[in-house]
Amino acid sequence: MTSTPQQSSPQRAFARPPLKERRLLADALRTETVGGLMLLGAAVVALILANTPLSEFYENVSKAHLDIPALGLELSVAHWASDGLLTLFFFVAGIELKRELVVGELRNPAAAALPVVAALCGMVVPALFYVSVAAAGNGDMNGWAVPMATDIAFALGVLAVIGTNLPSGIRAFLLTLAIVDDLGAILVIALFYTSTLKMWALAWAVVGLILFWALHQKLNVRGWYIYVPLGLAIWVLMLNSGIHATIAGVAMGMLLRCRTRPGEETSPAEHIEHIVRPLSAGFAVPVFALFAAGVSVSLGDLSEAAGEPEALGVALGLFVGKIVGVFGGTYVAARFTRAELSDDLSWSDIVGISMLAGIGFTVSLLVTELAFDEGAAITEHVKAAVLMASFLSALVAAVLLKWRDKHYRRIWDEENRDEDHDGIPDIDQREEAELAAQAAAQRAVERRAEGPGEGDDGVSGKR
Repeated sequence: MTSTPQQSSPQRAFARPPLKERRLLADALRTETVGGLMLLGAAVVALILANTPLSEFYENVSKAHLDIPALGLELSVAHWASDGLLTLFFFVAGIELKRELVVGELRNPAAAALPVVAALCGMVVPALFYVSVAAAGNGDMNGWAVPMATDIAFALGVLAVIGTNLPSGIRAFLLTLAIVDDLGAILVIALFYTSTLKMWALAWAVVGLILFWALHQKLNVRGWYIYVPLGLAIWVLMLNSGIHATIAGVAMGMLLRCRTRPGEETSPAEHIEHIVRPLSAGFAVPVFALFAAGVSVSLGDLSEAAGEPEALGVALGLFVGKIVGVFGGTYVAARFTRAELSDDLSWSDIVGISMLAGIGFTVSLLVTELAFDEGAAITEHVKAAVLMASFLSALVAAVLLKWRDKHYRRIWDEENRDEDHDGIPDIDQREEAELAAQAAAQRAVERRAEGPGEGDDGVSGKR
């Protein structure tokens, strides 16, 4: 006699991740939160410099060239920030994406479906908003990708300012959403914003990446003094190829090994990310913001921007398109798959998170620089639209999430309570005990279903 197969339980959306995953998440988000606050500060400084008598000095510094002709590098200070320092940001994004695909939430199709669908809708819908507005006003279609991105560092900086203790399930969803968003931005930059392509440089960059992979994965070579020069060479070649240099950072990040081998406490990817993430979040991204966010925000400039279809399309795409796309994608995924909303949350919480996704600062500013002519008025107006839409999204999200802050704090406290001070939250210990009891009960049911055999009731099966 066999037991009746049980139906698998539905996938819980925004459920609390396992303890190990929560600790990795907390470490990553802690660094991003500090970086987000520095990013906010850098953006404010940039706006002050661009809208005061210091604007001429600021512009001269941004446009000053620091060239290395022998390597084909003819870059201004602002370009060193966007093409050079921002590569660290995309390197970390590559590591995050690899880890999520190999050992994280994205390895499980059922768990990945909801954030992936939400992220895809959160990219496609804002782009459609831009295309619709630009087409109606005979605007430049080249900026369709500007409102697609979500800036996780800026979003976490906003959360730190308003003091919202979002449950780890929502934070994990927000991080996964941003990672998929970053992947979309990477593909868009590589496929649609590469004007000229030098095959010899691209071929040598690929050779460098293969060497990077072989040294790391096959030969297990260690030592920063090998990988840093090799990484710089790959970056220079990628820049000379015509593909945006940040793609080199993504590629190297995704080549790192995310699984541990015998004798290792942490994987190389986790170890390197722990070292590089503070440099990316605390230095590279704020410096990029310092030179990218310096636009004029006078009433005259804003009124001009409001009359341009490109700026209006970006603003509507971020502020309206993101919430429609992310919330709509989440609802559709939950409606037509086996995903269910966590018992602790309501759909009003998803509205707040969807609004937070409308903060598209870093990558949106980068795509703006790639989509429009440098120094043109339209570029400055679109940047102003990115800043205003991101600010409004942050403001509305802060109000929505602050309204539920007490509820979030209760969930957060429950997740992290450790009354016996053993380093393991009590809720995880209770769940482990419950799972063990369920497993024992299941084994007992299976034994009874098999029927009496030798040794049952202390009596041999023979009479």
